[in-house]
Amino acid sequence: MLVVSLGGSPSQRSRSGVLLEHAKRWLQQQGVEVVDYQVRDFPAEDLLHARFDSPMVIDLLQQIEQADGLLIATPVYKASFSGALKTVLDLLPERATGGSIAHMLAVDYALKPVLSALKAQEMLQGIFAEDSQIAYGEGSAQAQLAPALEQRLREALEQFHSAMARRPKPLDPNLLNDRLLSARWSI
Repeated sequence: MLVVSLGGSPSQRSRSGVLLEHAKRWLQQQGVEVVDYQVRDFPAEDLLHARFDSPMVIDLLQQIEQADGLLIATPVYKASFSGALKTVLDLLPERATGGSIAHMLAVDYALKPVLSALKAQEMLQGIFAEDSQIAYGEGSAQAQLAPALEQRLREALEQFHSAMARRPKPLDPNLLNDRLLSARWSI
């Protein structure tokens, strides 16, 4: 299985990035390959000028096309997801696929409608984390999650992993052509 991870924080040090890193480690322990992208790594001009032919945008699109799942984490600014993330999502084709508790609904009311417009096949329950639930690690120490947040994240990742496992695998186009050509009926 392949998962694309997309971090929506423009900051190098990011609590949403910590959540993605925890999710990545958990998925890798389940044998899932995870490819990481951060909005801050995309050339700003490519995003602001909607350069669909940008090598990094093309690479992201190709990875998403091959992926079994997409994980997105974003900080919440002014009750919505990051504008940097929005600029990346604006470059995805249609079928591609917070600071305080007051922002908890931003995932459901701001981000999910955008993902729905991109024709996401299935959207699982989002995870919201308050700043106080994530402690940055000092030096080489890993960041720590509050036990309640870690439990919610683990449960969500288990659902995510199960959802990817039950997705039907697409038929090889060559196999489909062979079946149609050798069929004794017509469409």
